[in-house]
Amino acid sequence: LSMRTVWQDSGGVTHRQIAPLSLIVSAFAPVQDVRKTLTPDVKPGSSTLLLLDLGKGRNRLGASALAQVYNQVGEIPPDADDPALVNAFFEAMQELVAGGLLLAYHDRSDGGVAVTLAEMAMSGGVGLAIELPGQEAFGALFSEELGAVLQVANEKLDAVMQVLAKHGLAKMPLCVAIGHPTNERVLKIKVAGKVAIDMTLRQLRRAWSELSFRMRALRDNPACAQQEYETALDEEEPGMMFVDVGHGTGDNLASLHSSVLSSSLEGERPREPSPKPRVAVLREQGMGGYAEMGAALTLAGFEAVDVHTTDLLGGRVTLADFCALVACGGGSFGDVLGAGAAWAQVILHNARLTEMFKQFFARPETLTLGVGNGCQMLAHLKGLIPGAHHWPLFRRNRSAQFEARYVTVEVLDSPSVLFKGMAGLRLPIAVAHSEGLAEDGQQAIAAMRFVDGHGQATERYPLNPNGTKGGLTGFTTADGRATILMPHPERGFRSVQLSYRPSDLFTDEAGPWMQMFLNTYGFCVRGAPK
Repeated sequence: LSMRTVWQDSGGVTHRQIAPLSLIVSAFAPVQDVRKTLTPDVKPGSSTLLLLDLGKGRNRLGASALAQVYNQVGEIPPDADDPALVNAFFEAMQELVAGGLLLAYHDRSDGGVAVTLAEMAMSGGVGLAIELPGQEAFGALFSEELGAVLQVANEKLDAVMQVLAKHGLAKMPLCVAIGHPTNERVLKIKVAGKVAIDMTLRQLRRAWSELSFRMRALRDNPACAQQEYETALDEEEPGMMFVDVGHGTGDNLASLHSSVLSSSLEGERPREPSPKPRVAVLREQGMGGYAEMGAALTLAGFEAVDVHTTDLLGGRVTLADFCALVACGGGSFGDVLGAGAAWAQVILHNARLTEMFKQFFARPETLTLGVGNGCQMLAHLKGLIPGAHHWPLFRRNRSAQFEARYVTVEVLDSPSVLFKGMAGLRLPIAVAHSEGLAEDGQQAIAAMRFVDGHGQATERYPLNPNGTKGGLTGFTTADGRATILMPHPERGFRSVQLSYRPSDLFTDEAGPWMQMFLNTYGFCVRGAPK
């Protein structure tokens, strides 16, 4: 490709220039099953690490991260010299993934195989003993030739090698066994028999995180930056540790509703709803979380109705037609600060809407849930909600930043109907908010709090991403019919939504938060307590 440029100078002379252009190709591909996904974290156990080197030992360093560190460009960069080999690699990986033959996968990343192995060790919290091929350490460690590192359980190694051989990838220098995990938390890499890297995981994490820490300390809340840095280096912090919901229901989500509902009602026989109980999924301008919320509620058994605030303002919909109201989150009003408060003012400054909401909250058979912006909005409506007068308002996060994280919460023992039978569970959940700090919430009835890897309430950033005292992040009313949460349970009603889960937990289709939605349905079909 080239671009022709024509111009005239001040003397009227015409100039022509042909300059080469770069071609940038963006591509998309379908994912048939998101559960067939490999992560880079090394798993403990008897296994082997294989390096697939599509560069065939060339180890060209031009334009590499190593060259840039030394303010150089270099001469010869890596290249895809054999496109057919790249295609064979792709086909082999697809077959290995489909067959469940790999434990971990990581491409040879920016920085070369040394960086690849460091990332795999740090993310898995597992040491590695590595022997790389080659005679020259810099090239072996830091070249960015095409390739990948695979972790293979030893009992599956023969099967993996058969697949690689089928695609012409099993022989050296294309495929090399380079090492294995160890019980020591150390990354040790040898090249040509000589130790090139010997660092503990703590040393690696310190070096890895220090620049980001210093940047954050200047840009954000320096105390939060310091806590995040120290947390990354804390050898005593076990990481995310969960206590499962314990309602295994098999692999079919379609059967989940009836099987879990029967246990959630403690033997009470629900009356068959006809039609299905209706829930208003309330949203505002720019909001994105209503789709997941509607899907979770529909799966639980509701008829989920998409209701925009303008539908209520225009008289097209009334809350009198619903047994439950869910105010969603996900970026209302462009996700500006104060969006939840602005949403509430739309209701409070309209006498007819104010009375509509007040009457809905007063009906003893109704349930209310607010999440994210919906949580903030309902907190401003607490004067209309029986038993909510102690609810806090939500201010800007202590970090002074939008926090989109995956954290651990504990469900507390509370009257909340949504969390019936779930007290004491420690579960993963997504947070996405700028204003999640609960102000003066110590007098409110708490339903959820952030916890650390030991299960203790925490104010430590980023385990507690907003900084609320006692880690509190969910509240309910005395009768349990109205509950507000800053985190997003609708992003975890299916196990495939979870960005991380231990291999032995949440193995069904149902995610850890599906029980909450089933509890909501159970209340609506059973009716208010007599």
